[in-house]
Amino acid sequence: MEKTDDVQSCQDKHEEDITESSPFDFVIKRFQGKGSSPGKRKEQPSAIRKFFRGFDFGKSEGKDRREIKEPEINHSEADDQSEKEDLSVEDGLSHLISAAESPSGEQRFIQFMQKLGKEPNSKNLDVNNCALSAADVTELDLEEISLSWNGCVGGNLKALTVHLHHVNLLKVLRLNNCRLTAEDVTSLGEAFEIVSQLEELDLSWNSNIGGKLSLLTKKLQKGCKLKLLKITDCNLTAKDGESLAEILSVIPSLEVLDLSINKHIGCSMKVIAQDLKNVPGLKELNLHMCGLKQDSLQGLDTALQHLAELRKLDISCNKEIGGGFKDSTAHLASLKNLEVLDLHQCCVTEEDMTVLSQVIPLLSSLQELNLSSNKNVGVSSDPLLGRLRFLPKLKSVAISNCGLGEQSFSSLAEAALHLPELEILDLSWNKCVGGNLKLLLGALKHATEIQVLRLSSCNLVAEDLALLTLLTQDGHLARLRKLDLSYNNNISDEGWVIFCQGLAVFKELSELDVSLRPSSRRGCGTWFSELLAALTKLPALAELGLQRWVLSESQRKRLESFNQDNKRNIRFDC
Repeated sequence: MEKTDDVQSCQDKHEEDITESSPFDFVIKRFQGKGSSPGKRKEQPSAIRKFFRGFDFGKSEGKDRREIKEPEINHSEADDQSEKEDLSVEDGLSHLISAAESPSGEQRFIQFMQKLGKEPNSKNLDVNNCALSAADVTELDLEEISLSWNGCVGGNLKALTVHLHHVNLLKVLRLNNCRLTAEDVTSLGEAFEIVSQLEELDLSWNSNIGGKLSLLTKKLQKGCKLKLLKITDCNLTAKDGESLAEILSVIPSLEVLDLSINKHIGCSMKVIAQDLKNVPGLKELNLHMCGLKQDSLQGLDTALQHLAELRKLDISCNKEIGGGFKDSTAHLASLKNLEVLDLHQCCVTEEDMTVLSQVIPLLSSLQELNLSSNKNVGVSSDPLLGRLRFLPKLKSVAISNCGLGEQSFSSLAEAALHLPELEILDLSWNKCVGGNLKLLLGALKHATEIQVLRLSSCNLVAEDLALLTLLTQDGHLARLRKLDLSYNNNISDEGWVIFCQGLAVFKELSELDVSLRPSSRRGCGTWFSELLAALTKLPALAELGLQRWVLSESQRKRLESFNQDNKRNIRFDC
């Protein structure tokens, strides 16, 4: 069933159900022995009816959580389809509790939790992506509720919040992409007095919150225990930013603040930054794509002197801060606990690089550094890449599309010799790598922990693949899990043959991409047979990218039958 159909069904049914006790209320009362319904009710919305019949609504494992998948229906206790469609709520409950048994309220609750796929002592209920209405989750002694990706919660949240006194131990509330309205935000604010133990609140991807955040923040009271607040992509305004700044003083325990993808909030960043001193325990600050400008960066740097516990700072995709680092890094170097710094796509200038070359090597705890899509990283005369040697804890270095030249690439390769814990290296879209991969040979030998190597669109040639093969034959790169060689059209068929012949040693490899550029097409040569032979010896491989390689009819048939013939489940992206 399409999501739109489920959402419409919930919306149509809500007006009928909202004035009555929730179907979920009825079920919980029955399970907790609080009484029975005065009478049978009409057929419930499809998602709720399935819920009553005990289906597992656990988290979706798919990539897109917006897709609603119909759970498989258990027909074992029904003889006739038409009879099942006419079942009332009370009839549905018979699928959960045998009428011949009379278990205690506790036993019934245990059965109920087991039907949800939860441990009987579980304090969490996750009904993500189930097309539930807000009134369907009440009267449970829970510590965590996640209603994310249920669009029909929007406009109806009060049906949940008025019952939150039943879950006054609630610590986590997730309402991602629930189409929340101004009324919902107001209801949520009013509920804060009830759920005084709340530690995590995630309202991400609710665009209607924009301009209305004060309806929530003005209800927060001193001593609020919030540790995590995520408001990603909620169309927040400068006014919302000011409202947020005002309440930082009442949430001193805040550890994670995520305001990413709110491009208008940058105008109020100076105000927010001034009040960040009130959350000295902040560990993660995400300002990705927030419309920051140079003056925003200056205000943020001033705030950093109060954030000694900061572990992660993401100010990526704020193009207008380029040129502002030269005046705004005085306190960045003081972040001795910083582990993640993301500056990708910030349009850093050569002057910025001069300053960053002095500051970044002082971040002694740094484990992840992303400088991608900043052209001046590669052309700057300041040796930032060479100075990465002073950061021995680095596990991830992303320098894709940085305009590296042979000199800067050589500096990076030399520094990488001193990064024994390196697990992820992304050099994609740096053309100088092609034909010069030998410069990185020593570093790759020492990088015994490396698991991800991305060399997409690097102008690689057959010689480069031969070097990778030699490394593997000598026992290096043994832990490699993801290898991206896509968009390297200059590699000859002979180069691919040599590579595929040595591919079998990557025993832990789970993803491999050898796709061609979008504008090109090329027939598979003799290396295709070598590839299939190698795949039989790669037990962990789950995904293989082969886009725009033209397969012959016989090659296509061999690929289509490969999984069945070899009892594998590899996803071929052709």
